[in-house]
Amino acid sequence: MSLKEYSVLPLAMFKAGSTYARPTQKLPEHVKLSDPATDVMTDLSKVALVNVRPMTSIEQANAKMIRFEVRMALVLDVKDQVFGLLTATDVLGEKPTRFLQNMGGEYADILVRDIMTTQRQLEVLKMADIKNAKVGQIVATLKQAHRQHGLVVDEGADGRQTVCGVFSMAQIARQLGVSDWRTL
Repeated sequence: MSLKEYSVLPLAMFKAGSTYARPTQKLPEHVKLSDPATDVMTDLSKVALVNVRPMTSIEQANAKMIRFEVRMALVLDVKDQVFGLLTATDVLGEKPTRFLQNMGGEYADILVRDIMTTQRQLEVLKMADIKNAKVGQIVATLKQAHRQHGLVVDEGADGRQTVCGVFSMAQIARQLGVSDWRTL
């Protein structure tokens, strides 16, 4: 093997204030209940999902969700496997107060693991079902389950699940032109 036939490329200085390319997904701005469900699904092969660790304080987790303008984060363990789910409602709702009443301590002491929904409590939608589903079915399913978010999984031949998409009632409402998702 010889490098003699390959020319050297020019190098440049990396400029201060540089950023990096982030995956993006362009969802349709307007949808109808009869449109394909995939038109309102955040595809995790195109968009990075915000995640936190179980030992993160809920204040730090909330700050991260605010920074990335999301209301849900996956909780990952040390092996990057899904450990649970944390929502803004978990952080800002009754869960922290109930935790402090039961366990004592200060708000700043509350960790994600103390108020998250654990992996064992999570219900998911299968991508195989989503491929033929309509937006209206997603809305009906999430409303019946009293959920603001729905995780979508792909299942491998070995039966292992991989989270590949997310539905958000707030996102769906925006795309439907509805100001408050609770009115859907």
